[in-house]
Amino acid sequence: MGHSHDHAGHDHGHDHNHGHDHNHGHDHSHEHGHGHGHDHDHHHPNTELDAATTAALDESIPDTDLSPSELSRRGLLRSAGILGGAAALAVSGAEFAAATTPTGHVFGAGRRPNVWLAGDHHIHTQLSSDGMYRVIDQAQHAAANGLDWLVITDHGGATHARIGVDLVNPQIKAARSELKDTLIFQGLEWNIPAAEHGTVFVAPGSREVEVLKQFENSYDGGVQNAGANTPVNEQLAVSGIQWLGQQVDRRRVQDAMFLANHPARNGIDSPHEIRNWRDADPRIAVGFEGAPGHQAAGLPAAIGSGSARGFYGNSPNANSFPGYPAESYRTWGGFDWMTATVGGLWDSLLAEGKPWWISANSDSHVNWNETSRRPDGSNQAQFDRDGRYMDPVYGNTVNRTAGDFWPGFYSRTHVGADRRDYLSVMEGLRNGRVWVDHGALVKGVEVEVREVGKRYGEPLGGALHVRRGRAVELVVRITAQNVPNWANFVPLLNRVDAIRGAVTGAVRDRDTFTAPDTKVIRQWDTSGKRGTFELVLPLGKVEAPYYVRVRGTDGNRSQPGYLGAAIDPQGPQLDVVGDADPWVDLWFYTNPIWVLPTR
Repeated sequence: MGHSHDHAGHDHGHDHNHGHDHNHGHDHSHEHGHGHGHDHDHHHPNTELDAATTAALDESIPDTDLSPSELSRRGLLRSAGILGGAAALAVSGAEFAAATTPTGHVFGAGRRPNVWLAGDHHIHTQLSSDGMYRVIDQAQHAAANGLDWLVITDHGGATHARIGVDLVNPQIKAARSELKDTLIFQGLEWNIPAAEHGTVFVAPGSREVEVLKQFENSYDGGVQNAGANTPVNEQLAVSGIQWLGQQVDRRRVQDAMFLANHPARNGIDSPHEIRNWRDADPRIAVGFEGAPGHQAAGLPAAIGSGSARGFYGNSPNANSFPGYPAESYRTWGGFDWMTATVGGLWDSLLAEGKPWWISANSDSHVNWNETSRRPDGSNQAQFDRDGRYMDPVYGNTVNRTAGDFWPGFYSRTHVGADRRDYLSVMEGLRNGRVWVDHGALVKGVEVEVREVGKRYGEPLGGALHVRRGRAVELVVRITAQNVPNWANFVPLLNRVDAIRGAVTGAVRDRDTFTAPDTKVIRQWDTSGKRGTFELVLPLGKVEAPYYVRVRGTDGNRSQPGYLGAAIDPQGPQLDVVGDADPWVDLWFYTNPIWVLPTR
């Protein structure tokens, strides 16, 4: 049995913790396959390209000589910034980063995004066995809370695969019609074979249901009984990602995307699996949750559930990657350990030159401080029969034990886009034009790296190509918050940190999860700053490839980073189970920008 929320006899009942089994029912009866001596094939991008991709990448072949599918794939590769051909995919990480420099498809050189669109890619409804709300309920709250886009991601599993993926679509279409300014994607929460969960979603179109349903039936770990950590199941996950790419190439959908959810929660997303997903198709597998949902879960018992922030309250099990420490099973300042640790797993991918982005979202199932409930008779048996719970009703009781916030209430993923439309949001995500925040800590963040003396540089997610020996600088432009957030206070940004790491190329051991060269290189005291202000950090002359990223905080809770004060003197604090009020511990994180010397 995989980590399904959807199997018969799993009594989710009507509990306001939405019945999460945070061990996810993994029943792996064999040795975990994450040891360093395992002999199954890893999945290097240059060895796994299909014929169409190989042809599309071969720039010696003119467009006119390509088949329609090859031409389509080349267009997508160009739009994803993957230029330079198969050779680029086979060379070092630095060169790969160079090859993946976003081109002019969405952002021209030095151009900033035309619009920032806040969103949430992880939201459940009454079509999840542990959800409650209708699609319109989630979408209306998202819009009211300031979100521009959202993805409905009900749990994959037997019931959902059978009827849920069909049933939710009319609700989504009705919500699109009702809320014309809100972009509402259909997706699902994939039980990744041999691993955790992930968001999978597609661009709207006539075949969105068909493609999602086929994907779920063929590649969901719960449906396929593929939860066990075996090489075969790991390969099934890789195949699923590649299959999504093929549906784009065949024009069954215009776009498709995958992000891993709550990656460190159970320790079962091993470093090599994350690399394998990403390398399976970098257009499709673009990143993971930097911060999980369920941020209300850590509220103290007096006002909340007194649980673990993010529902990160687990411990290693037989299926967990043995290299992960106990601290990785908790959030740090509300963020996943893989992101919160300077020089940790996220940085290890960035140091390889692999574009891999972070996001933040609600994972909303049943929300804190609400008064609705499921109606009498709406139980697991009814769900299994009908594929969804009945519409919620007024419950006459404030639910203080739920762990979730409404979409946009606390967590936001800001995407820099060319236009306010579905494909532009997906392109912005794919290109890493993303920063995330909690509690509306700031109104706006723009980051760029520019050559000294030049007016414009390369924005978030990009790679600045600069002649070796030229001086460059990091520019962080922040608009401080001046209106209350949804807890009704105006957040204060009191510190901003710049983080830098060398690009050292592909790792020999794909279970590497540290980047020893990465560290905090500058901390700014921003207390008292108002309006829009700029922070400029000289980065010196460019001699070797590196990347920079930025984070900021209200400064209420900090401690030396997991890898030590010399690397991160004031990182996020380890969240305390039962005592983690998310409103007094606010952070924003940006995605990186690469700096790549040329001759």
